[in-house]
Amino acid sequence: MLRTNINSLDIAYQRVGNGPPLVLLHGILGDSRDWRPQIEELSRDFAVIAWDAPGCGGSSDPVEPFGSADYVNSLAQFIQTLDAYPAHIAGLSWGGALALALYRQHPELFRSMILADTYPGWKGSFPDEVVRERLEMCLRESEMAPEDFVPGWLPGLVTDAAPDSLRREIVEIMSSFHPAGYRLMVQAFAHLDLRDVLPTISVPTLLIWGAEDKRSPVNVGETMRDSIPGARLVVIPQAGHTSNAEQPERFNTAVREFCLSSVK
Repeated sequence: MLRTNINSLDIAYQRVGNGPPLVLLHGILGDSRDWRPQIEELSRDFAVIAWDAPGCGGSSDPVEPFGSADYVNSLAQFIQTLDAYPAHIAGLSWGGALALALYRQHPELFRSMILADTYPGWKGSFPDEVVRERLEMCLRESEMAPEDFVPGWLPGLVTDAAPDSLRREIVEIMSSFHPAGYRLMVQAFAHLDLRDVLPTISVPTLLIWGAEDKRSPVNVGETMRDSIPGARLVVIPQAGHTSNAEQPERFNTAVREFCLSSVK
């Protein structure tokens, strides 16, 4: 892991390969290891950069209050510090919402956008009751031991056909969560509605969805596709919410072909 200091926060990240920068933003309860099937494979064509968001993985915990604007500011300064722009910026789940929030403030950092199994904020995708239930559940979990709740996430992340090895990897990554970071992440984005950003996106945009995603169903991706000018949606069969991990070859092919075509 490499490290840099952003706004007094120690940010850990991986950087592999050369070429146009491809910045990878992980999901909630995750870190840069969420992208383990992509980092080496895609580094053949790109400078792949995967950060640990503040309060995740090897990065330090931010001091409260730390809201969505603080995450966006930290990410923008991270990309600028690494001189990694304009970049292909890919966000998985929570990372996709962060990418949209970043685009609202810093469209100049984007060469293209890839949104995977995500949503334009929970408030921008689900009824208020669902948002409230998800937020309350996450806040409760932040006070629990990982073995008491992390295995319960698996049915919403992978299909029934996912191999045990993948399930163990996901549990291992999620079990190393930071309680403070987890709380801040959900509080910052649960009530965020980013639907107004979608029609303003002017860079090439690819949406990738697992056909069996239960946390963010394909219809969310279809709605986002229809709202983003010129966006394309790729639905990956036999994949759930973590489509990049469950079907990495299909995911990587979609990303590589899209990014290479968008730089011409």
